[in-house]
Amino acid sequence: MWHAEFLPDPLPSEPLETAARWLAEATQRATQPNPNAMVLATTDAAGQPSARVVLCKDIEPVPGYLRFYTNYDSRKGRELTANPRAAIVMHWDHLHRQLRVEGLVLRAPAAESDAYFATRPWQRRVGAWASEQSQPVASHAALLERVAATAARFHVPVPGPEEDPEPPGIAIPRPPHWGGYHLWASAVELWVEGGSRIHDRARWVRTLDAGGGTPVTGPWHVSRLQP
Repeated sequence: MWHAEFLPDPLPSEPLETAARWLAEATQRATQPNPNAMVLATTDAAGQPSARVVLCKDIEPVPGYLRFYTNYDSRKGRELTANPRAAIVMHWDHLHRQLRVEGLVLRAPAAESDAYFATRPWQRRVGAWASEQSQPVASHAALLERVAATAARFHVPVPGPEEDPEPPGIAIPRPPHWGGYHLWASAVELWVEGGSRIHDRARWVRTLDAGGGTPVTGPWHVSRLQP
């Protein structure tokens, strides 16, 4: 028998504060691999949807966005250029909780992406340069050749296990095609599993005006929803 901590009544005014707390708790408990994994759904210019799993690096409750990183030239990157709207789902099965967010996706400032890229293991920094994400490749061997050629370009060993220590003097800058995104939330849904499928569920919505660059947000309006 498990105990569900249902949503409070009245509902909180800032949903992403609860979402950030849920993410922190899932990370601390470590009861499932990659507790920051989220399904990211995008659409292309013709409206064709696609989805994949990416990692949420953090949640900024105020002003209200999620941060993730990827290759700007990947399929998701190209789709976000064509239609900068997306939705995500994070499901913490062991905690009986789910988060859904919809909103506007904008590129993170270059300095922010540079700072994060510098913290990545050096093997992943090599990989970010070597992989033309989402593009065809003749074989896995051909991909490994690209990785080896990239390692030679930066005068580092061919990447092995990430437990290998970083060689001294490595300088691998962030590729211009790789960086961060901010998913600015215009809708947030929090869900808690209930017995007999009588779940607890609420949805917050707000206006989001990005006409001037940094989005201007309105207040949250919340409704409790039937499961």
